[in-house]
Amino acid sequence: LEQLTAAQGQLPETVAMVLWGTDNLKSDGEGIAQCLELLGAAPVEDELGNIADVKLIPLNELGRPRIDVVMTLSGIFRDIFHHQAGLLDKAVRLAAVADEPLELNFVRKHTQASVASLGVDLAEAASRVFSNAPGSYGANVNHLVESSTWEDDAQLSDAFLTRKSFAYTPGGSWRGARAVMEHTLTTVDATFQNIDSFELGISDVDHYYEYLGGVAKSVEKLRGQRPAVMVADALALNDRLSSLDQMVRLETRAKLLNPKWHDAMLNHGYEGVREIEIRVSNTYGWSATADAVEGWVYDDIATTFLLDEAMRARMAEANAHATAGIARRLLEAEARGFWDASDELLDELREIYGNLEDQLEGIFA
Repeated sequence: LEQLTAAQGQLPETVAMVLWGTDNLKSDGEGIAQCLELLGAAPVEDELGNIADVKLIPLNELGRPRIDVVMTLSGIFRDIFHHQAGLLDKAVRLAAVADEPLELNFVRKHTQASVASLGVDLAEAASRVFSNAPGSYGANVNHLVESSTWEDDAQLSDAFLTRKSFAYTPGGSWRGARAVMEHTLTTVDATFQNIDSFELGISDVDHYYEYLGGVAKSVEKLRGQRPAVMVADALALNDRLSSLDQMVRLETRAKLLNPKWHDAMLNHGYEGVREIEIRVSNTYGWSATADAVEGWVYDDIATTFLLDEAMRARMAEANAHATAGIARRLLEAEARGFWDASDELLDELREIYGNLEDQLEGIFA
């Protein structure tokens, strides 16, 4: 909150949080605790020391307004943390009906606005815990990005909202509530997710941009402006919180463009080249969903893996398909406006891509 207030000039009214099941298992529920803290709520233990309920922290003790929180739960979280989802939902609903000034309770403020704007009752307007329909998993944003089948970014937002707009109800079931989710997302100032492992960072798997990128893109399309996108490194001793842009730069330098990393990958031959392509594709995913990749990243990817003839030959010999995939993804990044490459560089990449495609056709003819 301090960082966002300093950057934006005011306290954020709403934060969109991404909660994953495995992350919260490993961190003893850190993400759950963060949501409660933002809401100005606290867990209540029973006589055995188990967390059985939640309560609101009085405003005079909290010392700040209650922040509204839109929670996007993974399907795994929904399945294994049903009790905790109920507690988060109850915390929101307690805040929504608290007799407090609207300027000190953004949950109540936005809930009342949804009632007035959408014509829904208070119970539906207070929905903040969202996931997939039961039995369904994922947001499908990653599939659209990876297949290059999306025409504009509104499709990415629509995919996310279609899949992730089922709200937890007080009765414990999940019900479609897209209108309420969309209305609340128009108030979001920042999106946030914990990163609990350096081994699986934001460029290692596509699910990070599928979820955090998906909700950020949805806020952008609904509100008309990009929210701040923040991540927290659970392993860092200091400066745990950083912007997504900073984390992309860090991971790019530490892994993808680090000779120790990519040379070690190439020692594994076919699969190693595929792992490099996966990270290029996932980095591109952050361009598609959050515009979080600076041009030098694509410049250096091209220089390191494709323009260097020895490197390109080594990669193509091991896995020509993945090597061509890197070239194709770079050309797509430029075509979609994510990268302002020079004409000379584009000509080289097109020639390289064409040669790799010819090589593949020769292999599989």
